[in-house]
Amino acid sequence: MATTEPKHEHREEEEEAAGADDEDTGAQVAPIVRLEEVAVSTGEENEDPLIDLKAKLYRFDKDGNQWKERGAGTVKLLKHKETGKVRLVMRQSKTLKICANHLVLPTMTVQEHAGNEKSCVWHAPDFADGELKDELFCIRFASIENCKSFMDMFQEVAESQKKEESEDGSTAAGLLEKLSVEDKSKEKAEDKTEEGDGKEEKAEDKDAEKKDEKATA
Repeated sequence: MATTEPKHEHREEEEEAAGADDEDTGAQVAPIVRLEEVAVSTGEENEDPLIDLKAKLYRFDKDGNQWKERGAGTVKLLKHKETGKVRLVMRQSKTLKICANHLVLPTMTVQEHAGNEKSCVWHAPDFADGELKDELFCIRFASIENCKSFMDMFQEVAESQKKEESEDGSTAAGLLEKLSVEDKSKEKAEDKTEEGDGKEEKAEDKDAEKKDEKATA
């Protein structure tokens, strides 16, 4: 009676042979091209983050009369170290594409969206697409706490911008008043100088007349 070997034994031998071919020989292959690290600028180097939260952003499409998603990612309120201006920036989490990019102005207000405590809405002249557009935004957070934190910080920034704007206005008014006072004092000084020059000219004319009279005599 003829016997046959189990097929799985042959399979194990073939796998061992293939494994032997794939064994690490210890040889090192140098890369053909060496890539050096490149410093990437985000444009946020001169700004301090006031808030940094994950959210999903929508914009209202006026033509279609509906909300359209702009992207999911991280929304930040960034304060410039020198000017003190604050802007809102949001990027998509995977592509880092900008979804929103605008200054927080004193006239802006943010409010809860249609009774949803995790969402809020606001109007803004946005520059995310490379041109200024008036947008109505809606942002949705994972929790009520995050939404409240965002709204509180947004409103606080808008109020602070109002104060800075009024202070700048007062300072500008003071400078204008000071300049006007200085201009008036300069005008008075110039008038006095002109008067003095006129008196000197009259005295010189009189002296010349006297000399002419003596010469004719």
